Amino acid sequence: MTSTPERDQKIDETLRDTIISAPELILEDADLMRALVAANDREQGSNVVDLRGAAMERLEARLDRLEDTHRSVIAAAYENLAGTNQVHRAILRMLDPTEFEEFLRNLGGEVADILRVDCVRLVLESVQSEDDPAVKRLGDVLTVAKPGFAHDYITSGRGGQSRPVTLRQVQPNSDLIYGEAHDWIRSEACIQLDLGQGRLPGMLVLGCEDPHMFKPQQGTDLLAFFGGVFERSMRRWLS
Repeated sequence: MTSTPERDQKIDETLRDTIISAPELILEDADLMRALVAANDREQGSNVVDLRGAAMERLEARLDRLEDTHRSVIAAAYENLAGTNQVHRAILRMLDPTEFEEFLRNLGGEVADILRVDCVRLVLESVQSEDDPAVKRLGDVLTVAKPGFAHDYITSGRGGQSRPVTLRQVQPNSDLIYGEAHDWIRSEACIQLDLGQGRLPGMLVLGCEDPHMFKPQQGTDLLAFFGGVFERSMRRWLS
């Protein structure tokens, strides 16, 4: 049998001793194992079907998919945890003020910063005029609208049942809520408020310049919780 340069090559003794003393180094290296399997396939020839190798490839592909899923689940869990902590911090800061005006101004300040939104607007339905001095003082946070405005705004005038929390792109008639900011607010979260028996409903709106901050397919549990705490605080203030 004629020898070839490839068959005459011998492995370096130091490398050979290293492999023998610690074979797990090879087994744990995916690239090396692929190279060894490929070399074995070449030795067998193209007319031999290696069922074990095919099975290993399928298992390897399945393992890769499982690892990708595992990473996605972990990333989602961390994101949910971060969102929960964020809402909890915003609620604690929201409950700090001892005066109503400070409570409302705080919404558009530190609470908005913690939630990473560009503005927060409280819409209260009322039959009274919005020319009230208190309303003017808090005009950057508080908006007074006619009865039925919140439902019409959330449903875009289509009527029907509205959800407790609505996430979407900003509506064309948003200037009443955002004022001059409606030119650059691109997405919003609308939270319905039940302010108690005998009172007209309200709405809390979180607006953001990022058009992808609030999207319909996102979960709303944390914002619903935030809205529940807020409306209970408002009931105490209004009483």
